Amino acid sequence: KIDAIGITNQRETFVIWDSRTGRPLHRAIVWQCRRTADLCAKLKKRGMEAEVRRKTGLVLDPYFSGTKVRWLLDNVPGLRTKVMRGGACFGTMDSWVLWNLTNGVHATDYTNASRTLMFDIRRKRWDAGLIRMLGIAPDLRLPKVLPSAGTFGETRGGNGIPRGVPISGICGDQQAALFGQNAVRPGDIKNTYGTGCFLMLHTGSKMILSRRGLLTTLACDERGRPAYALEGAVFIAGALIQWLRDGLKIVKTSPESETLARSVADSGGVAIVPAFAGLGAPHWRPEVRGAIFGLTRGSGRAELVRAALEAIAYQTADVLEAMRADYRGIRRLRVDGGASRNDLLMQIQADVLGMPVVRPSQTEMTAWGAAKMAGIGSGLWPVRSQAGKTSGENIFKPSASRQAEVERYRRWKSFVECLL
Repeated sequence: KIDAIGITNQRETFVIWDSRTGRPLHRAIVWQCRRTADLCAKLKKRGMEAEVRRKTGLVLDPYFSGTKVRWLLDNVPGLRTKVMRGGACFGTMDSWVLWNLTNGVHATDYTNASRTLMFDIRRKRWDAGLIRMLGIAPDLRLPKVLPSAGTFGETRGGNGIPRGVPISGICGDQQAALFGQNAVRPGDIKNTYGTGCFLMLHTGSKMILSRRGLLTTLACDERGRPAYALEGAVFIAGALIQWLRDGLKIVKTSPESETLARSVADSGGVAIVPAFAGLGAPHWRPEVRGAIFGLTRGSGRAELVRAALEAIAYQTADVLEAMRADYRGIRRLRVDGGASRNDLLMQIQADVLGMPVVRPSQTEMTAWGAAKMAGIGSGLWPVRSQAGKTSGENIFKPSASRQAEVERYRRWKSFVECLL
């Protein structure tokens, strides 16, 4: 028996589909794709970034979907004509799933809309000026934007899903993780360790434009209504361990990375800057590529793996430093995601930050946040219900020897500067 369905998704990944047949008009383009770096640079040279920043809270970077929509219109034969005739729908992947689960409901939530470069987060509506600036045909059909918790539609049935089940929660993955962590009040902060790392700080009803390269975005209050947050995106985190496993064959499994890294006291001077897809926050340099520093004849598998874990923690520290400059009162970091199960990584993180790192017993907070959103949106759970809370946690406190980790972090930052 299914009482409600919640959807969560990679926020910047999108698809354009035929509004009549529902068939995709091109393959989806994912958030890590950097194909529009040149277009972003041209828009910056034309002085467009200030307006983008003021309205969307974002920066002109290929990370976001707006410039890649333009790329599709310019490069897929016949697509712009199709759009100009009103025959094409745009949507982040939540919209695409919703359309297919229902009888063509075309909607999204505020968290996903806020990641497109086309949505004014002050006025909370699609912005014709931004759409025109990006060179996107104004006839592209955009989804209706709704609060994250509430009724979006009902399932049409089929493929094992009953008919008439309410879809009552939609939330972008990082905002869903924030919600899953019960981080719904100003000052609450979490970091999700997945393919990338995503720090998000809840700022409530206050829209704060960062002075240190962070994003301003829409998150959710305890009822799933729009609220503001600061965010820093690290593009490569768990993907670095995957590269060591699949690309270099240094480890056989991701959990093995902790065992191997613990076999040495430190990285032996090896430092990795994993800019495989450019650098995200707080630098926003899409053209930068990764590098390994400090290699010697004594450098081995263990040192490389240890350096990889350090790189994940140091990138997080880089973003948190920027957050502390923009917002006072951050006292502990809540964590989730697959890589957060690595105890050594969490201890390195606590040491370099100098604050407790709190890991819940359930680390899949993105899925849990979407479930909570659906439960609240359908009325199945009251807002303050015990059913919507997490239980159990592990706390990693800064160790007495943390100064050595801080020094290694400073050295790593000097290597980043070499690449900028």
